[in-house]
Amino acid sequence: MKKIRLALLSGGISSERDVSLNSGKQVFNALDKSKYDIRQYDPKTDLKQLVMDADTIDAALIILHGPFGEDGTVQGLLDLLDIPYQGAGVLGSAMAMNKLVAKQLYTKANIPTPDYLACSACQVPDTQTILTTLGLPLVVKPACAGSSVGMTIVKKAEQLEPALALGFEHDDHVLVEKYISGVELTCGVLGNDSLEALPVIEIIPGDGHEFFDYHAKYVAGASSEICPARIDEQITRKVQQLAIDAHNALFLKGYSRTDLILHNGDLTVLETNTIPGMTATSLFPQSAEAAGYSFSRLLDLLIQLSIQEHERIKSRRHI
Repeated sequence: MKKIRLALLSGGISSERDVSLNSGKQVFNALDKSKYDIRQYDPKTDLKQLVMDADTIDAALIILHGPFGEDGTVQGLLDLLDIPYQGAGVLGSAMAMNKLVAKQLYTKANIPTPDYLACSACQVPDTQTILTTLGLPLVVKPACAGSSVGMTIVKKAEQLEPALALGFEHDDHVLVEKYISGVELTCGVLGNDSLEALPVIEIIPGDGHEFFDYHAKYVAGASSEICPARIDEQITRKVQQLAIDAHNALFLKGYSRTDLILHNGDLTVLETNTIPGMTATSLFPQSAEAAGYSFSRLLDLLIQLSIQEHERIKSRRHI
């Protein structure tokens, strides 16, 4: 059988570069070398080579996080190069990456999400208006950053201004939303037109972590994950349906992972990730394994889904 010539993209220029490089190494090790001729590209240094090699590439795996990897920019380049890639296209990637746009689409789709206000760097935010409208505690985070980079939980009024300043270090737009405490849950969705909701994971941040922050996500032992989550069947079905609803509301394809909070029996959607962490122990692969997909098989399926979607879209072209 002829090998698939696969471009593996990792690294990039976002604040999540190191996470991406580590994920790329683990993905490379997990890929079946009898099926794939793998070429690795770091968008920070290798974009010119990727363009030059485009005619010889059958598919790409994007293992990038944050801006210039998860926001539709790389996806647009691969579309122009006519290279299939896993996951959301330009539109879905851009909308899911922008937390303000995602919140607006959740609301239109009747998906429960915390009350929020948007702040812009070109206008000095009125902290008193924010406090009066939303109350305390609050969550402040950049509109277009991942892995909880630049995020702060504000419990006192005097913490709000520094939290906004931190958020603006990462983006010109900052989201301020009402903080909801409860059980942190996440649910993966897999498929193109026919969607499968994967087993729900319960996330327990370790001591010293108020939420599932960057350190809790990527430092071994800093948090615990329980799969399947310790919730009843009815709540599980609701979580899985909300994950599918969020996936559809953002026009996603291939796969996604939606984070939620369970508070007093009510579920609230926080955000949706279009390129979830992809190490063998990351949340999405953990959930997929519980559903019967090994890490290698999951990667195979994502590549197959990307090629199928590319062929479907290409069939509509009249060139």
